[in-house]
Amino acid sequence: MREVANEVKRLVSVVIPVYNEAENVSDAYNRVRAVFEDELQDYDFEIVFTDNHSTDNTYAEIAQLAKNDPRVRVASFVRNYGFNRSLLTGYRLAEGEVAIQLDCDLQDPPELFPEFLRHWEAGSDVVVAVRKKRVEAAWLTFLRKTFYRGLRRISQDNLVVDGGDYRLVDRSILDKLKSIHDSAPYVRGLVSSLARNQSTFPYERKERLRGESKFPVMRLVTLAIDGVVSHSTIPLRLASIFGFLVAIFAVLLALMYVFLRLFLGVEMPAGFTTSVILELLSIGLNAIFLGIIGEYLGRIHMQLRQTPLTVIQKGINLT
Repeated sequence: MREVANEVKRLVSVVIPVYNEAENVSDAYNRVRAVFEDELQDYDFEIVFTDNHSTDNTYAEIAQLAKNDPRVRVASFVRNYGFNRSLLTGYRLAEGEVAIQLDCDLQDPPELFPEFLRHWEAGSDVVVAVRKKRVEAAWLTFLRKTFYRGLRRISQDNLVVDGGDYRLVDRSILDKLKSIHDSAPYVRGLVSSLARNQSTFPYERKERLRGESKFPVMRLVTLAIDGVVSHSTIPLRLASIFGFLVAIFAVLLALMYVFLRLFLGVEMPAGFTTSVILELLSIGLNAIFLGIIGEYLGRIHMQLRQTPLTVIQKGINLT
């Protein structure tokens, strides 16, 4: 453990992105405060709430917390920018030597903060909590595990299998995040790609007690697409390879028909079914590959526009 001077406590930033979490913000604040007061007395802490334009009473709840405790800092956006932009903004606002991201629903328990800090004290600049168990449908768990392992294979970055956003990030990484402009950030992958000494530890993710999940299946699909497009060009290469293979197949099929007709005298029947199948296959492949190319072109377009990551409408204790 690094030695801590009694008169100077190091600051830990707890970054909590929120969207319609009015039922959970007070509990999240109380649990975080209890951990530092009971187990981490050698550290100071701040809580950075980034409110993604909630439509319930979330902002009023966190504003009241900030009024009573200056360690609570609040940034409320003019619109919903999505989870990743909200999280990245929280990292950029963090003033601590380290930042720990926490979901407001407390499925990731704050009581694991000491474990994060032990790894950090040992020299890790990124510490990722790996979910060894989570409460959800078996088919969804299977898809998650398959996706994470597939993404790890096609990515050149040091991505953690089964690791979510519950992680500690050192100040050296936080400073780098301030200079990166990514219009569609996949933050967990971005942080791992910047890490020099990344470590992990396992934990069991709890069940959400109140409120509804902000990640239905379609939003998870969108997040998965962001992860693939942000960390690999393999889909573009696969599109080229499949297109080349289909072209070769078409040429070989044409040569076969010519050979059978000219050299063997075989009269080929009118291939209505074959033609339709091949045409539909060709149309389907073209649509898929154009969609893949469109995903990358869309991100290039957004990147060239250089729009702000987020726009803060209201802030409390930010300066």
